Amino acid sequence: MEPRTHGRFEAVLSQVFGAVLSVFAWCGAQAADYPVLPSPPPPEWVVTFTPYAWLTSLKGNQTVRGRTVHVDETFLDIVHDTIGKDGQLFAVMAHAEARYGSLAFFGDALWEQLAIKGGGVVARSVRPGIVAGLSATGDLKVKMAILEAGAAYEIGRFGIPFGSVVSVPAAFDVLAGARYWYQQADVTLDIAGTLDIADLVVLGRNRAIAKSGSVDWTDPFVGGRLRVAVAPGHELFIRGDVGGFNVGSKFSWQAVGGYSFDFAEKNGIIYSGLIGYRALYVDYTQGEGRRRYEFDMLQHGPILGLALRY
Repeated sequence: MEPRTHGRFEAVLSQVFGAVLSVFAWCGAQAADYPVLPSPPPPEWVVTFTPYAWLTSLKGNQTVRGRTVHVDETFLDIVHDTIGKDGQLFAVMAHAEARYGSLAFFGDALWEQLAIKGGGVVARSVRPGIVAGLSATGDLKVKMAILEAGAAYEIGRFGIPFGSVVSVPAAFDVLAGARYWYQQADVTLDIAGTLDIADLVVLGRNRAIAKSGSVDWTDPFVGGRLRVAVAPGHELFIRGDVGGFNVGSKFSWQAVGGYSFDFAEKNGIIYSGLIGYRALYVDYTQGEGRRRYEFDMLQHGPILGLALRY
């Protein structure tokens, strides 16, 4: 992602959450039971399970067998391409967290398979010793799993001043963990006069396919999370982490912001809605020449979820 795009994204995200925080802090100030300072963490286990949907857009580069293509597709384009191509759009996503006082353990699982075709995939660069037409287009099919596990520890609870009437309760967690990636990618390219098809599988209709096989790696990460109780049963959160450090990938980062709201309680289970936005970037490379595999990609989009807390 270009530096200008980074700045634009951060500015918009800051403005959106600032506005939401202002609205709900004002609403909370009107509530008689609104706490001036945060209450201490509950001295018992609290478990939250959240199935969610991440409406993912992709922007970056994918290299399979030394052939690099540039990908720039929105979520709606990906849905259209995947269903229109083979009807195999599939995704499963869930997050879980267990907290006891200041300590919490969390896990996140994602499995998806998608396809991008036509104008969304364009040959962009060529590795030494491999010839390809810079204007060649093709298709990309990806199967991907991302598994995350880690721990968080609350290091502070405080009130964020809001006017002269109320302090908005907040808490800050430090977190650390590992993120496991598994991928299979197929890049199908048009056979132009400049496309080197050595080691590729040639298909009919002037097409050739590069298959990655199974690729996996594990990234450590560290980060922080801010939780803000904007009103009873309503919470804003912002999380960020960085990882990779050449252990698995060269570098990765993640930013997540969201708003959760309790709307029902039954049989001891509290039900909450979740809306937010998630961005996840990774730059991973292995091999050289015709064995080179690279995933230098930003995945980002809205998240929608339903949380069960007990």
